Amino acid sequence: FKYHHTEELEEYLRGVHAAYPSLTHLHSIGRSVEGRDLWVLVLGRFPTHHKIGIPEFKYVANMHGDETVGREILLHLIDFLVTSYGRDPVITRLLNNTRIHIMPTMNPDGFEATKVPDCIYSVGRFNKNGKDLNRNFPDAFENNSARIQPETRAVMDWIENETFVLSANLHGGALVASYTFDNGNPVTGSLKGYSKSPDDDVFIHLAKTYSSNHASMYKGTECDNRQTFPGGITNGYSWYQLEGGMQDYNYVWGQCFEITLELSCCKYPPADQLEKFWKDNKVALIEYIKQVHLGVKGQVTDKNGNPIPNAIVEVKGRPHICPYRTNEQGEYFLLLLPGTYVINATVPGFKSMLKTVEIPDNTGNFSALKQDFSFPEVSDKIRSRVASCPKTPLYQELTRASAAVKPTVHILVLMAVML
Repeated sequence: FKYHHTEELEEYLRGVHAAYPSLTHLHSIGRSVEGRDLWVLVLGRFPTHHKIGIPEFKYVANMHGDETVGREILLHLIDFLVTSYGRDPVITRLLNNTRIHIMPTMNPDGFEATKVPDCIYSVGRFNKNGKDLNRNFPDAFENNSARIQPETRAVMDWIENETFVLSANLHGGALVASYTFDNGNPVTGSLKGYSKSPDDDVFIHLAKTYSSNHASMYKGTECDNRQTFPGGITNGYSWYQLEGGMQDYNYVWGQCFEITLELSCCKYPPADQLEKFWKDNKVALIEYIKQVHLGVKGQVTDKNGNPIPNAIVEVKGRPHICPYRTNEQGEYFLLLLPGTYVINATVPGFKSMLKTVEIPDNTGNFSALKQDFSFPEVSDKIRSRVASCPKTPLYQELTRASAAVKPTVHILVLMAVML
């Protein structure tokens, strides 16, 4: 239990990959301002590539370079996963049915710049250009004028190239699980001090899953005792408004549910405390990964059984501002709590297909409910259509629309903006 600087971190990750070549895949998704690699270790039965039906999960730590606990406990998580595979039946099934991506540091320059560890703040919070990476993403509510940094761009490209379903980013300076939205406006309830996403129930469950399995986060007492978090969780906006945050970006543009985990009152605690942090978080880290198997998944195919990319698959009554679409293999993944839902699959230019599903809690079985859609009237020609969601403040449009129309036609405006 010690802090690993850049060379030691790389050596450790290379060593794990060399020892477990069939279970791991090590790659860099880009470089920092100062040219340090942004390493990601992928773990799973098929670590090198996406496999149909197996969801993608990620942990990202140290995006604020002086918040260091997450950086180290992810290295211990890696060790625990690879050494338990084939011995522990739960971990074995988890890795057989999940592709897990672990990025110990998103801001290696900031970590190396933190020469004097501090519990409160250091310049190492920022990247080499002095930018806060958790204020650097496109924002769905207002124009973010910050120039996108190399580390941010690398993560955005990574999100675009994988089918991530669930994620968490690990921070320090508090002890709480925070969930989307971090920003907001009247459409999402900001006037009431809470910015609510269409999947608020799922986010509350995800945050509670982590906090309730943590050694003390669930108690909800913030580090300085001036503020309490009931159950150890908070809506991001309710805590403090944040523009350009990574978790909102994941949810809106990446189709990936992400929460922010504040794991230590002290941002950069002494190394002799790291073992306790690992023990406090070990169970919660594993239980949270299991939640990637909530809800429903499946494929959308044409009359010949070929996958249809970019088909819209959403739950009736909870539309996303950027409609969730199938990947290149025609796959979709929707995180949902147990219950009855109507799934709406739409291929542009054709009649939508509705299916009612009863979703159980399948996290213990390591597989979401499977529900496929086949469009018999669709041929291969539809495959060439490419859909994208603009990087504009999408919720500004909804605010204007809701102010301009009567409540009875509000839903029609929402549908029009989405489509």
